[in-house]
Amino acid sequence: AKNVEKVVVAGGSLTEIMYFLDLEDRIVGLDITSSYPEAAKSLPSIGYVRALSTEGVISLAPSLVIGEDDMGPPNVIKQIKQAEIDIRIFPEKHSSTGIKEKILCMGKIFSISKISTKKIENELNPIIRQLSLIKEKNLNSTKKILLILSMQGTSPIVAGQETPGDGFIKMTGSINAMQSFKGWKPVSPESIILANPDYILITSRGMRNFSSIEELIRQPALVLTDAAKNAKVIVVNGMAMLGFGPRGVSTALEVAKKFYE
Repeated sequence: AKNVEKVVVAGGSLTEIMYFLDLEDRIVGLDITSSYPEAAKSLPSIGYVRALSTEGVISLAPSLVIGEDDMGPPNVIKQIKQAEIDIRIFPEKHSSTGIKEKILCMGKIFSISKISTKKIENELNPIIRQLSLIKEKNLNSTKKILLILSMQGTSPIVAGQETPGDGFIKMTGSINAMQSFKGWKPVSPESIILANPDYILITSRGMRNFSSIEELIRQPALVLTDAAKNAKVIVVNGMAMLGFGPRGVSTALEVAKKFYE
């Protein structure tokens, strides 16, 4: 990019990458999903990544806007371009390769490709190698995982195929228990009992409705599963697990160790 002095960021994973590459001094505004690291919370907010306002972005006079691929709405993107502000939208792949590609893309935009490559080699690749070893060791004992985003009444909203949740489960070397649909959906107790997951993953936000894991696993939709019977529940920060920033690989390793070691 020609001018990277004043950057607006729409997307928590991209904010994490900016800090990972020591570029945080360029940031003039962030969306509300950019909650990590803690220091990011003190920067001006431009609202939610999918519901930005043209005025909110332009008022910060950015020289560059970078966003995740769900940045929007489309008319705001169009208006930012019409204001002759440089805007770059990052493609999303829910994998460790996708995380590395975003970091390399950021390196190119800021003309620090050597630094971004070195950071990946030194800090991410060793963790990814550990994940690969866990997968290789456990090819014949793969766990079935139910990933709960939140509860809708008594029905859990869970990760189907082609979601960040599905990608995260695959990073741990495990199987998504919900293979029959795509996207995030509320599912019935019957479907969950039939899937019978070995482990339940739930976001920290999803756990807010429950005083304890014991209360969660007593829910009618979960109580008859092996995961509930054996109290195999892991609570994970939602952005760390589903954001696919640099923390994603270390979070996947931490969870995979709990599954398999």
